[in-house]
Amino acid sequence: MSLPRVTELAHLLVERCLKPGGRAIDATVGNGHDTLFLARLVGPGGRVDGFDLQAAAIERTRMKTSELPQVHLHTLGHERIGELVAGPVDAVMFNLGYLPSGDKSVITLPSSTLPALETAANLLGGGGILTTVVYPGHEGGAEEAAAVVRWFQNLARDCYRVVHFGPLRASPAEHDSPFLLAAWREG
Repeated sequence: MSLPRVTELAHLLVERCLKPGGRAIDATVGNGHDTLFLARLVGPGGRVDGFDLQAAAIERTRMKTSELPQVHLHTLGHERIGELVAGPVDAVMFNLGYLPSGDKSVITLPSSTLPALETAANLLGGGGILTTVVYPGHEGGAEEAAAVVRWFQNLARDCYRVVHFGPLRASPAEHDSPFLLAAWREG
């Protein structure tokens, strides 16, 4: 038996919080895997808003979800989620780094990721979940990983339960393996 990948763990956690008719956000649609996963969970009575800065990511995701009216895609950076989505939402998923099989010079950055995480946390309803898969192994990834870990560590403990799944190291800069951070909003 092998351990699940961190993306699979994120899915397992979200499945516990997101039900048919629910509302979700894919903050970084990439190739559309999480968007499709969220759409299947919420069903036709729910809503999934997907965001990505890159038109190629939005187009790939649109091809996978074109028959799903609950999916609404936006060619915008994740820092702009709050402009189009009002809370409460049940789940928000982030996959940081770069678009697989895309332009690897276009990466997520702390300057946009941290405000996006803040907005996402504020949009969560009671019992909602925020998952963030972090990839420190690319240029700029270790810096973003450290900033994201600090952000999760500073979430109000009376409002959020936070977990970290990944290699046990003193700091994210010591490894390049992906890891998962998740926060549940109490309520």
